[in-house]
Amino acid sequence: MQTDVLIIGGGPAGLATAIAARAKGFRVTVVDSRTPPINKACGEGLLPEAVNALHGLGIDLDPTVAIPFAGILFSDGDSSASARFGCGTAFGLRRTALHRLLIHRANETGVSLLWGARVSSFDFAGARANGNWIRCRWLIGADGQRSSVRKFARLEPRRRTRSRFGFRRHYAVAPWTDVVEVHWGERCEMVVTPTGAEEVCISFFTSDPHLRMDRALARFPEVAQRLQGTHPVSTQAGAVTSLDRAHAVARGNIALVGDASCTVDGIAGQGMSLAFQQALALAEALGREDLAHYESAHRRITQTAACITRLLLLMNASTAIRRKALRLFAARPEVFAKIISIHAGELAPDALGADILDLGWRILWA
Repeated sequence: MQTDVLIIGGGPAGLATAIAARAKGFRVTVVDSRTPPINKACGEGLLPEAVNALHGLGIDLDPTVAIPFAGILFSDGDSSASARFGCGTAFGLRRTALHRLLIHRANETGVSLLWGARVSSFDFAGARANGNWIRCRWLIGADGQRSSVRKFARLEPRRRTRSRFGFRRHYAVAPWTDVVEVHWGERCEMVVTPTGAEEVCISFFTSDPHLRMDRALARFPEVAQRLQGTHPVSTQAGAVTSLDRAHAVARGNIALVGDASCTVDGIAGQGMSLAFQQALALAEALGREDLAHYESAHRRITQTAACITRLLLLMNASTAIRRKALRLFAARPEVFAKIISIHAGELAPDALGADILDLGWRILWA
C-alpha cells in the first residue's frame, strides 16, 4: 500500500489532520487499532476557537447536533465570577458524537480509514499495520500522550511534568445554566458542561489517585444538590491529564499532532481547540513541504493555552491564591471577561496590558 500522508491514530486530532490534508490534495490514510466511535474521558466542551477550527474543516455545529453555551463561571462557594464570550458560540456534545461527525467528514473527503489495524513497526518510509507495509511520504503521530510515533522519532519530552487525574460521568438532568461552571475545591475542580437538552457532563480533576465521582461530589454540595434525584446515564470514565510538550513536534518527514505533540491539563478545556488548530497548521505546512512552518505555528498555537493552564494550576495548588484571585475576578468583572476572551481565542494575550500586572500585584499583596 502507498499513500502521501499516513496518520497513526484515528481520534479527533488524527481525523482533523486527515481532513485538512485531503483539502490540500494529498492521499491520506488513517490507521487505528480501535474501532469507532472512539471514546475518551474529557469535559466535552468546545470553546469558540475550536468551533471556528471545525468550520475550517467543513464541520458546522449548531443546536441540532450540540448544546450551545455562552460563557464560563468560576466559583469556590465563597466567591464567584462569570463572563460571557464576546463573539462566536461554544458547544457541548459527547465525545462519541464529535468523533462520528469527524468520521463522516473524513469519508466525505475521501480519507482511507483503517480501523482495527495494529501498527507493529515504523520507518521513516512508512509503517507496518496488521502485517501490511504502508509506504508514505509523511508520517504523522496522532496517537496520544503515550505516542509510539513520538518515541520512534526520539521526540519524547526532556522532562516529565506531574500528572493529575480526570474523571467524567453524564447525568440525566436539564442544564440549569447557559454557561460552563467550574467549581473549585481543595486541590480539585468540578466542571459542569451541558451535553444535551436533558443531560449534563460532570467532570472533575484531582491529584488524588483514589478520589472518584461519588466522593468528589460530597466536596461540591452545590453541584450535588443540583443532581439530587437524578441518575447517571454513563459509566464513570477516567484519564491522566498533565501539562506537557514533546521535545519537538517534527523530525525529518515525521510530525506530531494533538496529545502526541502537547497536552494541557484538562481544567483548561482546550485540548480539542489546540488539536484542530494544529491539524490545520500541519496541513498548511505539508502543502508547503516545510515542517519548520508547523513547528513555528505549533508554538504560537500552544503558547497562550500553556500560560492559561499554568494560572489555573496555580489556583489549584494554593488555596490562598485561588481565593484572592476569585475575589478580584468578582470585583473586577471586566478583567475576568478579558481573561475568558483570551482563553476562548477571541482576544490576543496582550489585550490585558497593564491589567495583568495590577492583577498579579493585588493577588500577591492582598
